[in-house]
Amino acid sequence: MTLTEINAPVTADAANGTGNAAGRKYLSFTDDNPDWLARGSVLALLVAVGFLYLWGLSASGYANSFYSAAAQAGSQNWTAWFFGSLDGGNSITVDKPPAAIWLMALSVRLFGLSSWSILVPEALLGVASVGVLYVTVRRSLLNWRGQGTNPLTARNAHWAAMAGAAVFALTPVATLMFRFNNPDALLIFTMVLASYFTVRACEHAGRGWLALAGVALGFGFLTKMMQAFLVLPAFVVAYWFAAPAAWKKKLVDLLVALVTLIASFGWYIAVVELTPASMRPYIGGSQNNSLLELILSYNGLGRITGNETGSVGGGTSTGNWGTTSIGRMFEGVSGGMVSWLIPAALILGVGAILVAIRTWKKHQETSPRTQTPAQALIGGAIIWLGWLVVTGLVFSFMAGIYHDYYTVALAPAIGGAVAIGGAALWAYRGHPAARITLGVTSLGSGVWALVLLLQAGSWYAYLGWAAMALGALAGLAMIWLDQLPILLASSVLIAALGAGLIGPLAYSIDTAATAHTGSIVTAGPVTNTGNSMGGGQGGGPGGQDGGQGGQPPSQTGTQTQGQPPSQAGGTQAQGGPGGTGQGDDGGGNTGMGGLLNGSSAAAEVVTTLQTSGTDYTWVAATVGSQNAASYQLASGYSVMAIGGFNGSDPSPTLDQFKAYVAAGKIHYYIAGSVGQSSSGSNTASDIATWVAENFTATTIDSVTVYDLTQN
Repeated sequence: MTLTEINAPVTADAANGTGNAAGRKYLSFTDDNPDWLARGSVLALLVAVGFLYLWGLSASGYANSFYSAAAQAGSQNWTAWFFGSLDGGNSITVDKPPAAIWLMALSVRLFGLSSWSILVPEALLGVASVGVLYVTVRRSLLNWRGQGTNPLTARNAHWAAMAGAAVFALTPVATLMFRFNNPDALLIFTMVLASYFTVRACEHAGRGWLALAGVALGFGFLTKMMQAFLVLPAFVVAYWFAAPAAWKKKLVDLLVALVTLIASFGWYIAVVELTPASMRPYIGGSQNNSLLELILSYNGLGRITGNETGSVGGGTSTGNWGTTSIGRMFEGVSGGMVSWLIPAALILGVGAILVAIRTWKKHQETSPRTQTPAQALIGGAIIWLGWLVVTGLVFSFMAGIYHDYYTVALAPAIGGAVAIGGAALWAYRGHPAARITLGVTSLGSGVWALVLLLQAGSWYAYLGWAAMALGALAGLAMIWLDQLPILLASSVLIAALGAGLIGPLAYSIDTAATAHTGSIVTAGPVTNTGNSMGGGQGGGPGGQDGGQGGQPPSQTGTQTQGQPPSQAGGTQAQGGPGGTGQGDDGGGNTGMGGLLNGSSAAAEVVTTLQTSGTDYTWVAATVGSQNAASYQLASGYSVMAIGGFNGSDPSPTLDQFKAYVAAGKIHYYIAGSVGQSSSGSNTASDIATWVAENFTATTIDSVTVYDLTQN
């Protein structure tokens, strides 16, 4: 192994000993002289992360049957693929843009419908995201190269980036969502990729790189709409401070990036809005069949204000989704899923910014087009710290629909801030303030790990005491960090990191070993839902035990472990046509699933649906997307989801449904009810009443079914 030694830049502080003295050396690995240890360690990390994300993946079956059914539909019909339809008959779309479904559906087309073909793309996106974060953090640190009495070496930059990548990968909510088929995996990848492009743009005020960041976030929008934009403030501020250019050029660069951002998602909005409604599926989640409405209301400002027309419990900001507060990320399930190193990330991120400010004018500018080391450090710190603060505050105070797994959007920022800040303070460890900050961070991380692990109880409590003891010892040793031999000082730093990662590692292993199905899933052993709805045993989905229509799901649901959605679901008793969803069997129907979980598709019903299935556009229609999805996945034929996810969308209208029946496009109506919002449409109830008045009910394996081809 050959290492290249290069001269550190001479700084204005070289004479007084606070900068890099002339002739000081540090190690670097380059393409011409590769450091195989560094590359090998990165490969080992990615392989380990891949194992964590792929191990036992098929135990979750179809995971969220809502998105699995859309992937199945997209693999059967290209129109359904493009619009993100829930069914191959193109009756209604999912309530998100289709980018994540595009990937899953292509995988299903190539490899057939299975748990692996649906879930592996998310796991691979997770591995790729970890790799991109490593490259991004390392590049920022190499551009800085240290300004303290103990300048950061290239090898230090490598190990700091490795630590940040590990923190990201082991955050329990990341392990959960990279093993699940919600859109969040692709969303995170696009945002991390945009952070890399932003760092590259900051180096030489590169307009092209900044435009690529806009494109990446545009595809993030096509994954989960405006959530992708929560990182924009951090990226804009980072470019403004870190790019070596005049303010006029930076302003033009940002405007160009804005144009590419809008163009990268605007084309899709234009196509959908300009396509006649008769030629495309209904836009699920909207009340007016409009993608723009979905963007601005149900998935937009409604999430902030709580005024989400058509949402379960929606219509007003009444706290249906938990009490909003600054402590939301630290309480209940959210705390154990994401908060382990949030305090450390905040402290270290601020520390990195202070280090950068201290050296802002203490360098030699070789060219106005060359980024200074201080700019590189402050740019990297702003990206991750700004990402963490803005996203965390939005999640903490949003009054609309909130689920604990949303916090996966914080995981990359936590890893990046810990790495950047830790490396900066390590380089400045000759200063007492840096050592004290590192020590306090280590102690605090150990104490917080103890608090979270005590909540889990059992043997996790012993891990908590171990984490606190290790964090305290490492924190105390930080006081003499500058006087310790380099090997011992490095060991202290590793011990501090270990104290912070003991808990997340244990939670991540528990998460990977647990099957997760339904719409709401949680990570780790703690299932008390705190501020959010749902959360079943072992981090699974909460059931809805006959909850009253219009209310959020019950917090006392159950989960069947290790079974696909066709076999494991909620325990909600379903009503018959027009039922209340309050446990009334309404005709003996007890076989359906709930609002948030896939139904338990009875074998006899599936067999009935498959009979002459090719003769109909939809072999059946039923209220709610989860109910329809599970029957569709089990039968292999399209099932119409009346009312969309919540049963509250006006799709189809009663007249449209009558026309479909008259044309012989729907074979069966499967009775059932889901919790509906008082602010949504009553179409589902109207259809149920019409069916009950005009067709004869039969019972198949305790499920009420109507044959719509016979009066």
